[in-house]
Amino acid sequence: MNKLKYIILGIVVLGIIAVIGVIGWYNISLGAVSNQAEEVEITVPLGTLGVNVPKILKDNGLIKNELAFKLYMKLNNITDFKAGTYKLNKNMDVKELVNYLQNGVLYAESIKITFLEGKTFRWYASKIAENTDFTEEDVFNKVADEEYIDKLISKYWFLTDSIKNKDIYYPLEGYLWPDTYLFEKEGLTIEKIFEKLLDQTEEKLEKYKTQIQNSKYNIHEYITLASIIEVEGTNSSSRRDIASVFYNRLNSNMSLGSDVTTYYAAKVEVGERDLYAKELNSSNPYNTRGPNMNGKLPVGPISSISESSIDAAINPNETNYLFFVADKDGNVYFTRTNAEHEAKIKELKNSGMWFEF
Repeated sequence: MNKLKYIILGIVVLGIIAVIGVIGWYNISLGAVSNQAEEVEITVPLGTLGVNVPKILKDNGLIKNELAFKLYMKLNNITDFKAGTYKLNKNMDVKELVNYLQNGVLYAESIKITFLEGKTFRWYASKIAENTDFTEEDVFNKVADEEYIDKLISKYWFLTDSIKNKDIYYPLEGYLWPDTYLFEKEGLTIEKIFEKLLDQTEEKLEKYKTQIQNSKYNIHEYITLASIIEVEGTNSSSRRDIASVFYNRLNSNMSLGSDVTTYYAAKVEVGERDLYAKELNSSNPYNTRGPNMNGKLPVGPISSISESSIDAAINPNETNYLFFVADKDGNVYFTRTNAEHEAKIKELKNSGMWFEF
């Protein structure tokens, strides 16, 4: 009996020691990583979950232990932090760090800009002008700077000399990834805006790099086709079939016959107005309805792209469709012959589903 008491007592003592040890580890882990002041700048991106912040802090040498930080969050009912750019210090303990991140004590005032899929470079320029001190003309002048474009080509694998074609309106059209971004207001330049978007493009395209390099099409052609698919396809489910139509037409030496390329060629936004006959039939390297465009893609992209459109361009469905048309609700109908195509258009008009501006 006495032996059992000693065993129980030993277990209790070990348990107490373990608890004391855990408490000691926890308290030590919440302390500052250094007694010396050392500033570290970090960014908590928009959309970052609170559970990801400990890794950001650990990777930047600002906390001792991710698990202890997460435990602190749990015990104090902390679920999220404010996005932004912070200048923190290695002599801050966890409580101080949390205070900064929870209350959005930013190192620099940030500007939030949302760039959308399927929008032209002109629209991007207007968004930059709307949210910064730069004008649209400043944005256009930057992409007209050949030396700057050469610098970007040397930095990003997906930018090639194709974007320097004299017929291209804006060299970075289609290459600036749409998303919501935070930019530090202090020291902001157009170059920083472009390169943040291009960094995101690189991240999105990386998984397709080998596939693109082993294809008969180059990256510029894929981005160009993806941009047409983006505007033509109202949803991701239809885009692979739309891609198949375009490939089938290219392989049959037919023109793409895409109205959205004609709008872009005329510098008219889709939905702004109907096109004039002279615009529809214009000879322009963007206009796939114009003369001498059989079996050809436009000279360059016509809009920003999404991941679903670039995926559709690279991985199209295999079909024998040569035509498609959308109704006013965005539903897309595919046909094999011109007669079937015209019949579908007549059906949509008769049912009141034909899209008109």
